[in-house]
Amino acid sequence: MPIEILLKTDSCEWIDVEGATEQDLQFLHQRYDINELLLEDTIDPNHLPKYEEDGSLKFFLTRENTELERTNLNSISDVSTKLGIFIIDQLIITVHRMKNRSVMELKKEVLLHPEGQTADKIALNLALKVMKSYDEEAENILEILDNLENEIFLKNSNHSSQLRRLYKLKRKSGLNTRILNISADWIEKFRKLNLTDSETTDLKDKYKDVVADFDHLNAQITNLISMFLALSDQKANQVMKILAIYSMYFLPITFIAGVYGMNFEIMPELKQPLGYYAVLGFMALIVIITFIYVRRKRW
Repeated sequence: MPIEILLKTDSCEWIDVEGATEQDLQFLHQRYDINELLLEDTIDPNHLPKYEEDGSLKFFLTRENTELERTNLNSISDVSTKLGIFIIDQLIITVHRMKNRSVMELKKEVLLHPEGQTADKIALNLALKVMKSYDEEAENILEILDNLENEIFLKNSNHSSQLRRLYKLKRKSGLNTRILNISADWIEKFRKLNLTDSETTDLKDKYKDVVADFDHLNAQITNLISMFLALSDQKANQVMKILAIYSMYFLPITFIAGVYGMNFEIMPELKQPLGYYAVLGFMALIVIITFIYVRRKRW
């Protein structure tokens, strides 16, 4: 059964529900009088983060960054997973679809130090761990970005592969930024809990740091893509420049060869004993003059 009591003391009770079924949600509705619509929000994989109140119940729907590597990055569920937090007086209920890293980490900490725990403090620590997951993701993306930058500028690697990886990083960073921007509301609502100003400020500061990190990442990725495309254009221009130089050398002498390749019976130069050498010399002279002209123009 996915419903588990993680902590029960005189001052606090923490119930965790993993992979909730319809029967589990119905039990929570009947046992704790939780609105069915709020419970349904916890099993919707693409639901956005939010905060709601229903009488004495406070509901935080958060999204934690997931370590799972998805092939497609089309929606926020591809980079994050939901964690619903219900607070009713000194009871806290957490609901999530799959194993949640924040819940597992905090469970170990709470069991080591159960004294002094309250529902509000557990919710705060869960929120801090959710922000920590985005902090770790930002560090991971930054490391991948640094490696890609070294490959682009220092190594002759597969450019199409690099562009695909850059685009994937851009999508991942953009989706995380979207989640964080929407999360501002539930972060702000922690001031309604029985917490000190320093505790809520700590959460807000952590949130601002993570948002700033992803804004910086988005700018870096965009700049690197622009530099990558500019570098690719520069290499293409170098190739075209070389081809243009070869064309400039061979165009006049190709023209001369074409003239003498015409099958006319009466061509005065055909009867000259030294005509062959004279034409070759003239071609060589044209190449030399072209070379001197190009050097003087510094092309």
